[in-house]
Amino acid sequence: MIAAQPVTARPGAKASRLAWLDALRGIGAMAVVAEHALPWFMPSLRPYWFNLGMYGVLVFFLVSGYIIPASLEKRGDVGAFWVSRVFRLYPLYLLVIALVLVMAFWVPVRQVVPRHPSAVAAHVSMLLDVVHTGALADPMWTLSYEMVFYLLVTALFVGGVHRRSGTLAIVFGAVAVAAGLVLSAPLLPGPWPAIATCVLFLAGLACLITGRFRTVAAYALGLMALVLLVFGSFVPWFGAAILAVMFTGTALYRWEKGTAGLGPVVVAATLVAAAPVWAIQAGWWWVQPDVWITTMVLAGGTFALGMMLRGRRVPGALTWLGLISYSVYLVHHPLLKYLNALAGDLRSLTPIAQAAVALGYLVALLTLSWLTYRFVEAPAQALGRRISGRLSSPRPTTARDIPVPG
Repeated sequence: MIAAQPVTARPGAKASRLAWLDALRGIGAMAVVAEHALPWFMPSLRPYWFNLGMYGVLVFFLVSGYIIPASLEKRGDVGAFWVSRVFRLYPLYLLVIALVLVMAFWVPVRQVVPRHPSAVAAHVSMLLDVVHTGALADPMWTLSYEMVFYLLVTALFVGGVHRRSGTLAIVFGAVAVAAGLVLSAPLLPGPWPAIATCVLFLAGLACLITGRFRTVAAYALGLMALVLLVFGSFVPWFGAAILAVMFTGTALYRWEKGTAGLGPVVVAATLVAAAPVWAIQAGWWWVQPDVWITTMVLAGGTFALGMMLRGRRVPGALTWLGLISYSVYLVHHPLLKYLNALAGDLRSLTPIAQAAVALGYLVALLTLSWLTYRFVEAPAQALGRRISGRLSSPRPTTARDIPVPG
């Protein structure tokens, strides 16, 4: 998921203009919750003509693609941007990891998580999926692609070519099609990619924040992210398709600002829709052409509807859900596992009992997510803003981002 910067906290008219993005995050988060919860609470209600979870994830990726490059360009400061990202993503992420490990005495850690130091390294960098490492909490896989996107956008910004979003969306769409035809497994196997990546990531992140060797670090991290995406992912075509979706979100932002057309958006969407059709790794029900395309259309339509209504007042419930969406996204799956471990097979309950348990779960999830937002996310973001303010250059930084003293 996605964890783009919340916009409801911004004052004035700008907050209301961007509240639609919070609403989309709220919708996306609840779609993912429904995808994971319905098989246990009310399996008969789970749709199979589209994938609820992938619908929510695609909405999230479009939102991130739309807002993240704009945020970096507005800041004009790579160091401040990365401080903001670190304090936005890691505090809650580390808290959930700690809770899952503490609770492992009761509910064992997922079997897909390697019992190896590479798992620690992969979680530190957040590049889990692109170094073929299972996550402690299932939804964390999407953070891998968020991180890849941040690294690529940073390299593009430093190189001054960050405005070619439509072209990049098409390129990644084409890579998705090609990768699906020829790749069936990671070409960088074993645990070493996760460990080497973690070392390079931490060193590069230090350079991006302090300004020392910033340009070299940005290029190195961008290249690393690109290589891992194509050659280290569990499903290479899928990783490239996700990046195509995210750059499509950026292309829509360029179109809205009048600096680009919609042609690249149409081409990229067509390529992403076609990617699994002939892919070697496409045996899952949710990537079959009818389901995959329907899911894409619904996600794209939801985002388009949000853009169309962006000048109107957004219901407070949706913006509130968007505000706590990162907490909802990371907390809901471990909470669901613990509930199942405590209550047993919920599918054996009567429909009325299932509905009652589902309502209780939802209330508990939203309450806990509000608490983690209030006492973990919000203070960490405030601290990040203070630190990034101190690190920011007193003069506007160019797109070339000449290194400044740390």
